[in-house]
Amino acid sequence: MDVNHPVAEAKVDGERLARLLGDPGLAWLLERVRQRIAAGRPLTGTVTLARPDDLQRQAAERLLGRPPSTGRSLTLRLDTVDEILRRSGVSRDGLETAVVALTGPVTLRAETRDRQAEAWQEALAPLPTVPAELAAWSGRIREDGLVRRLARTPEAAGPLVSAAVRALHALPADPPMSRAAFAALHLTGAHALDEGTSLTTLVLSGIRALTGFPDGAGAEWRREAWASAGLLKDDVSSTVLTLNLRGTPALDWMADEGEPAVLTLRSLTRPTAHRITTATGDVHVCENPAVLSAAADALGPACPPMVCLQGQPSAAALTLLRGLSASGAALLHHADFDWGGVRIATALGRVAPWRPWRYEAADYLAAVTRVNEPQDLTGTHAATQWDPRLAAAMIELRVRVEEESLLDVLLSDLQTAAHRATPDGAGSFSTDG
Repeated sequence: MDVNHPVAEAKVDGERLARLLGDPGLAWLLERVRQRIAAGRPLTGTVTLARPDDLQRQAAERLLGRPPSTGRSLTLRLDTVDEILRRSGVSRDGLETAVVALTGPVTLRAETRDRQAEAWQEALAPLPTVPAELAAWSGRIREDGLVRRLARTPEAAGPLVSAAVRALHALPADPPMSRAAFAALHLTGAHALDEGTSLTTLVLSGIRALTGFPDGAGAEWRREAWASAGLLKDDVSSTVLTLNLRGTPALDWMADEGEPAVLTLRSLTRPTAHRITTATGDVHVCENPAVLSAAADALGPACPPMVCLQGQPSAAALTLLRGLSASGAALLHHADFDWGGVRIATALGRVAPWRPWRYEAADYLAAVTRVNEPQDLTGTHAATQWDPRLAAAMIELRVRVEEESLLDVLLSDLQTAAHRATPDGAGSFSTDG
């Protein structure tokens, strides 16, 4: 909102003022005076116009009552113009009042900056109301200028921030749904989160902070980033790799053969879906497909039930594990000993509780001694809430250990679990609610 420069109420002879200062040849003078008023500078000293034309020189002569200075430029003393206006009675309060009367109120730049700052504060005010786990993101967004770059003005930023905060309060979506359906339910319409919009950029930034989704680029990366919060392109693109789950004819046949099975989100959310069972009370969760494949080769149908996240957990994986956990299955989780693996474990923990499967500090220290060609551990540190000593050890040793390098140990654990397992039906869940 503009702040009008306060001008004392005064009598101005409008008709004479229009004749004296309203000449088009003096438009440059009026603009210079307005600029000084806006900047809070006194209307004293001189103003100069380079290469004036004949009309501008003639207008200055009529104003002064004499020919102005000669030369390639035209110079007028503001004090002289002010005195003429006062003495003639055209504007008893002088030049400033006359210019405002002719051209309208002037916005003071200093006051505009203050008002703009207040407007931005008001536009960003909803950010601190995001869920507690987004507090750090909220503070960063206020400081890094993302909203300012996206919205440009506080008037545009206010609705943008409010909509983003409303969306983030409703995430992660449970059960997962299409992005269009979510936008229609929580925002202004089904296309509110289409690619390329400012709201899409801001919400996706919040989602990555919420789910710990790693940096990346490209259409596939964005699709997976949205899916990490339960917002999907469709219900068949999101899948999860499993081994020896039961409950449908297809799963039972695959489990009898000891072969891995891929489940889609659609199969996990259909109202008419059959019950999916673990056959035992434990589900071993790994990060890399090579581990599950090796378990299928080594143990076949005898292998305890397994779920492979294949990196950042998909919506299908989170839906499956949430359901299994809610119905009593214990999740035992292992991942790469790197910061990406730590973040994957943390993301899983937001959905369902799990116990470490050789994924604590002692396991890391033992694993490091087995690595033939150590890889440097790089990236941003992350907390290991299930065992704070693990993060400390990783920071100290700075060695990355891939899950595949521990195959013999992990397979030994699965072999032991297979020997003591009894198919009591524990750990089943129904996808029809």
